[in-house]
Amino acid sequence: MLQINRSIMTHRRLLLFKWLMIFLPSVTVTLGHSLLEHTGGGEHTGGGTYDLPATLLVTFLGLVLTYLFVETLFRVLRRLQAEAVAREQDIQIMNAVMQERERLSRELHDGVAQLVAHLLLRLDTIKELVQAERPQEAEAELEHLHEVADEIYQDIGESITGLRTNLTERGLVRALQDYLDQFEERHQIATSLRTDDAADQLSPLAALQLFRFIQEALTNVRKHAAAHQATVTLMSDGSGQLKVVIADDGQGFIPGNQSNGKARPLGLTSMRERVEALGGTFQVTSQPGSGTQVSATIPIPPSRRESGHAALATPTG
Repeated sequence: MLQINRSIMTHRRLLLFKWLMIFLPSVTVTLGHSLLEHTGGGEHTGGGTYDLPATLLVTFLGLVLTYLFVETLFRVLRRLQAEAVAREQDIQIMNAVMQERERLSRELHDGVAQLVAHLLLRLDTIKELVQAERPQEAEAELEHLHEVADEIYQDIGESITGLRTNLTERGLVRALQDYLDQFEERHQIATSLRTDDAADQLSPLAALQLFRFIQEALTNVRKHAAAHQATVTLMSDGSGQLKVVIADDGQGFIPGNQSNGKARPLGLTSMRERVEALGGTFQVTSQPGSGTQVSATIPIPPSRRESGHAALATPTG
């Protein structure tokens, strides 16, 4: 993800550059004039003494004119920077919207759409069993149909919960805690969150990507792990990296093994893309009977570690 702070000067650097532009020309002219006087290149007044008042006056006028020029220049520069930042933010917001649309489309296609198709097939089967006067088998199919309908309801509920999450106002940690509380209550899987302040140092768009990553991992826990508990950990490793781990005590699986047809569809490609879009690394560790651990390491932008937010400098004179 592009970081706005990489392409725009910080407040201190911009101020330093501004005042250097103001003082350097005038100081250079003053020193040059004094050097000429000292070496005899200029005329002396008052019996060999320098015309100090005149030199100070020229220096002062030079500073004033330079300041007016530089201040006008930097006003234009700040306006252009503000427009560039606004355009960059618009582009990032548009990308986030498109990614959310792709996520919803993928969830509907891979989840709800397939379940509805399965539901329709089961309904046809039940109709045939009723017509054949096989009520016991029809009743068993109805029970299975109830399970499919319940899974559809859960998938839709997860999607709605994700869309209602407001990371901008609540922050990543509080939004995650709310989501995990609802996840535990809805699916009866004990879920805990371990985190520190580093999680809230991510940009809003990075936080949204990370939230979706965790949401997808927990969806896999719910659907495939047969787990009793899950743990979500977000901790800084002390070197500017945020370590994210989603672990469960479920049945586990062999990553990448599709030969037996029982390997669970993790959506690893989507999860990996989210992490790599943040400049991070992604890993899945699992063994049958030993649970699963999904982990990601994401860099925290230095500017957010230092001050939180210095996207645009607006220096005052």
